[in-house]
Parts: sequence; structure tokens; C-alpha cells
Amino acid sequence: MSSPLPGLIVDSVTGIDVALPVAGPGARAFAFLVDWHVRVVLALAWYVGAALIYNGRLSVAPPLSSSAGWFAGVLAPALAIYLLYHPVVELVMRGRTPGKRMAGVRIVARDGGAPSAGALLARNVFRLIDSMPLVYGVGLIAAVMTREHVRIGDMAAGTLLVYEGAEAPAPIGVPAAGSTLDAVGAEIVAELLQRWTALAPEARVQLARQLLARYGAAASALPAAGEAALRTQLERLAGAGQPP
Repeated sequence: MSSPLPGLIVDSVTGIDVALPVAGPGARAFAFLVDWHVRVVLALAWYVGAALIYNGRLSVAPPLSSSAGWFAGVLAPALAIYLLYHPVVELVMRGRTPGKRMAGVRIVARDGGAPSAGALLARNVFRLIDSMPLVYGVGLIAAVMTREHVRIGDMAAGTLLVYEGAEAPAPIGVPAAGSTLDAVGAEIVAELLQRWTALAPEARVQLARQLLARYGAAASALPAAGEAALRTQLERLAGAGQPP
């Protein structure tokens, strides 16, 4: 068995690579079980509600003879909810589902960004293979045996399951009027703020001081400034308020 991968290495315009920790089989299984229960409940809720309305009485039994109305209004939507749950929810939530959120994981492309609609569709089409022969046997074995803990669908789609960061990216606006930031500087400051918690403390402090010194901060105040103060100045520089 291959040794586990510590993280997906993503290139950064700041010059420091960022490692996204890859989720293992345990996190995958937990997320899947939560999502399975969610989609079963949703599909059953539709089936029961639509069946009661169709029958006009307290009965969810299908009609004795085949009925296009029953299929179109009761059975087909319930099956669609169950089968399309993952691709639709992952597309809307950008690589996440309720189960993945509870497990603290998300789907990413190989470059660390959000997966494309095509990648999510391919990933879910290959669930047919991953689910064989029973209870996702093939997918579970692949996740355990592969170095990056990926199932067949991930291999086909070029995706990984990684742990979410401890902190959401800070909102970045347009540089404030009068700011000394140029387009390149704005991009670097935005990325540094987004990946602040993923960088080592020494690296983010050094980068923050270099950027602030380059784009107009008072040099005498920088050596004594702590992490919180440096981040506040970067946010102001990026457009959250007046430039420092």
C-alpha cells in the first residue's frame, strides 16, 4: 500500500506553495453516509407526498395498472432526486454537499480551484463503477490503496477531496480610491489574505511587511506590528477601508 499524501501542493503567486491536506477514506465514508441519508429522506418525502396527492387518500401504493401520471409525478421525480443529488448539489455548492460540510471536506481540481461542471459530472458518472459490487466496494478499496485516497471517479475527473481551511477567505474588494496598489499588487494581497491561515506564521508576516512597505505603509511601524495589525493593514490596502 502506498504511503498517504500529506497534501495537494498548489502554486501561489506569492511565491510560497500551499499544501491542502488530502482527506482520507474515513472522511469520505462519513460524508457519503450523511449525504446518503439526506437524499433518501428527500426522495422518500417526495414519493410519499406525491403518492398521497395522486391517490387522494391515505395510501402510497402504486396503481394496479401502469399509469403515465404515476410515473411522471411520483416515481420519476423521486428517482431523479436520489440519482442527481450529488452532481446537482456539488455544482451549486462548488464541490461541497451537506455531508462534506459536516466532514469538513470539499472537492477540488488538481490546481486547487473549484472543479468544473464537466469534472463533477464525470466524477458522478463513475459512481456506477465505484459502487460495485456492493456498498461502494470498488471506491472504498481505491481510496484505501491509492496514495491520494481517490476513488475511480476522482481519477477520471482529475479531482481530489481535501479538508476545508479553518477560516474562510477574507472578502476582498476593489482597492480604495487613492490606494497605491496596482493590478499585480492587488492580486498578490488578495491571495495572501485568502491563504493567510494556510501559510506558516513567519512566512505570512514577512510577506505582509514586504507588501505593506512596497505599497505605502510607514516603514517605522512595520517591525513592531503583530500579525493581527499587519492583516488589518492589508485588508485596508485591498479596499476594505482607506489605505494605510
